Amino acid sequence: MTSVYDFSITSMEGETFGLDRFRGKVLLIVNTASKCGLAPQLKGLEDLHKKYADKGLVVIGLPSNQFRQELDSDEAASEYCQVHYGVTFLMTKRIAVNGDETDPLFNYLKEASGHGRIKWNYTKFLVDRTGQLIHRYAPTTTPQSFEDAVVAALANQAVTEA
Repeated sequence: MTSVYDFSITSMEGETFGLDRFRGKVLLIVNTASKCGLAPQLKGLEDLHKKYADKGLVVIGLPSNQFRQELDSDEAASEYCQVHYGVTFLMTKRIAVNGDETDPLFNYLKEASGHGRIKWNYTKFLVDRTGQLIHRYAPTTTPQSFEDAVVAALANQAVTEA
């Protein structure tokens, strides 16, 4: 069975690693963009990260310039997120979320959700401790509005493969 653990990401620092590193954790995967009007959600994502990281939540921001709302470089995007929103959660190098160059992780998440194209920045995917998608949230859905779902996912102490 395919899961998010079958995919890799590249951190802002340039380290490429498999998402299987987070086996047994709850993941919140988000396509971000610094210049988007929804960028204030970065603070809400950071709040969830700070509140639940010690309980097993991993927030991963994947910047995308798919909608022409990201800064010119990965470094500029990372700095912007840190300075303006205090982001300390994991951020990756920029990716594509639609089209021929779509990151394989996003192809999987779109298929697993039963919805196609990413319509805008800040589409959020909540993934359980076994690497399976729980829910896809719309760009305008704030992180705080589904905090109960995060808490429920964290409460599920499912045993995962070693």
